[in-house]
Amino acid sequence: MDRLKIEVCVSPALFPYYENRDAIVVVTDILRASSAIVTAFMNGVERIIPVGTLEEAKAYKDKGYMVAAERDGIVRDFADFGNSPYNFTPERVRGNQIVYSTTNGTNAIQLASSGAQVLIGAYLNLSALAGHIREEGRDLLVLCAGWKNKFNLEDTLFAGALAQKVLEDQRYYTICDATLASIDLYAAARDNMMGYIEKVAQRHRLKKNNLDDVIGYCHELDLTDLIPALQGDSLVPVMNQ
Repeated sequence: MDRLKIEVCVSPALFPYYENRDAIVVVTDILRASSAIVTAFMNGVERIIPVGTLEEAKAYKDKGYMVAAERDGIVRDFADFGNSPYNFTPERVRGNQIVYSTTNGTNAIQLASSGAQVLIGAYLNLSALAGHIREEGRDLLVLCAGWKNKFNLEDTLFAGALAQKVLEDQRYYTICDATLASIDLYAAARDNMMGYIEKVAQRHRLKKNNLDDVIGYCHELDLTDLIPALQGDSLVPVMNQ
């Protein structure tokens, strides 16, 4: 039986040490980009074009694209809306193409593009994502978007949840300390996730700007089987069968 490894990269700054072109790379930015992206596809967006800089986002806006853009949680003045999952309502996004630029998440997506497959992970699609990874039968690398290249708790907790589910398939193994630590963190938090999340710096950044109404939603489990996948320069939805 071929053995398939799982690794967790807790910061984009560490990605060069983990890069694996044969792996499925799952990018996660729980608060809030990956949760918002999954929500957008749940609500019928056609595709999302992730861009790293505000200048790129503004150039797309000038061409007539709908743009979601924020920095440090604050909507940019040229953007149609920001980074809250609640912005991506069916009335607003269904059938549309959206250009998307965030503080951490969209840069991580672009960094991950060397992987064999790049997927967006959130609690909202956790079980479908784990099932798809097991079906594909490739190594798994979870890339946490973090906070400006720093470690964060919320993405690492999700990495632990995903790694634990994928390890239910006996073909998978890990000897990665970051993976084992993320699994241990998730085990410590899972029975009182909202209480644990009170420790999280991003939770307090969002609260300071009255943007913390999405915390509970971003930790809801398995609301969809849709999995955003990077194809070319765009994210499109695939569905786990």
